[in-house]
Amino acid sequence: MTNRACLITGVLMIAATAAILLFMGRIPICECGYVRFWTPASDVAGSSQHIADWYTFSHIIHGFLFYWLLWFVFKQRSVGERALGAIFIEAAWEVAENSPWIIDRYREATIAVGYTGDSVLNSVFDILWMLAGFFFAWRMPVWVTVVVGIVFEFLALWVIRDNLTLNVLMLIYPVDAIKVWQAG
Repeated sequence: MTNRACLITGVLMIAATAAILLFMGRIPICECGYVRFWTPASDVAGSSQHIADWYTFSHIIHGFLFYWLLWFVFKQRSVGERALGAIFIEAAWEVAENSPWIIDRYREATIAVGYTGDSVLNSVFDILWMLAGFFFAWRMPVWVTVVVGIVFEFLALWVIRDNLTLNVLMLIYPVDAIKVWQAG
């Protein structure tokens, strides 16, 4: 597949994801009526509604992980084709994450009591942030990518008491002590 074909296919995949999310009833942008580049930790209601927030680091780490996984499994494929695989995985997660089942799971198993799901804008940018992580992992030495991922995890843990590791753990196997600690 040529780079141009990969680019066009990737854009179409992201557009299809946005269309599916709209069809599912997701809001296009924050109900507040405006778009921010960054949502600070103090704006809990704006989290997952704008372009970037503290969970953006998790999506960048997704890109690191997907790059390594797809490189390992599909070494013979071009980086563009592997990026399409990463888009597919992240897009599938965005659709699943915004399903009533996962939204309810977040509400019951984590501190995200008022979580209502992502805006379509946020989901599209989550995919783009993942791609940024994917291409970062492609260009950087493994040790640099690992260090950046660890820094992102500890930074989010320090600021919002949550990160990719805890997010996965609490969705799969909620730990009451962690939930209490996260609530502050």
